Amino acid sequence: MTDLPPTGSPQIRFDVLTLFPGLFDGFLTESILGRAIRNQLVDVRLWDLRQWAVNKFGQVDDRPFGGGPGMLLMAPPVVDGVEAISNDDPAPAHVVLMSPGGRTFDQAKARELLQKRRLILICGRYEGFDQRAIDILKPELLSIGDFVVSGGEVPAMVVMDAVMRLVPGVLGDESSAVDESFHDDRGLVEYPHYTRPREYRGLGVPEILLSGDHARIAKWRESQRRIKESKEQS
Repeated sequence: MTDLPPTGSPQIRFDVLTLFPGLFDGFLTESILGRAIRNQLVDVRLWDLRQWAVNKFGQVDDRPFGGGPGMLLMAPPVVDGVEAISNDDPAPAHVVLMSPGGRTFDQAKARELLQKRRLILICGRYEGFDQRAIDILKPELLSIGDFVVSGGEVPAMVVMDAVMRLVPGVLGDESSAVDESFHDDRGLVEYPHYTRPREYRGLGVPEILLSGDHARIAKWRESQRRIKESKEQS
């Protein structure tokens, strides 16, 4: 396991290469991630792919050889961008390209990525990338599921959110991450939660949660957790 940096310095850095950095504005300033950035627990840098455009018109895409619909992101801007971003910091960077053909992202992968300490996330658009960009950079390909979205920005946000929640100090209560779904390798989802009022539309709170017996409550909560596969089949 990689040692975490001293308290007060970012514990992980995300470099995001995208055509639409503005999509991240609210995501990076609100809620848990915004607070983590302000507290310098997480460092996020946004990089506009057009900085490495192939001409003065800002071109980063072109029609595919062999015909077909849509446009492809060209290899030179992507490769040049990633290489420049890598050289922005002496710390080694792990390069991730968001792709529907990649490995499906899960909690185990989030824990693994946290140990990398610095991630470059490449966000695709249009019909994808010139294959030579992938062949040269050899990024890890990650997918968030078997469906299609408009670009790699939302998948990159999913990865960032899942990873940064694991950074010590990001969550207000450190036990929150321990109790969450998929915390360990058993694949269990979180137990049900209740709060006030004690009764709502004829539905009450399980009496054991009102008992004050923390040992019994812990046992009940563990019994309520279910393996994801079993839950989906029911």
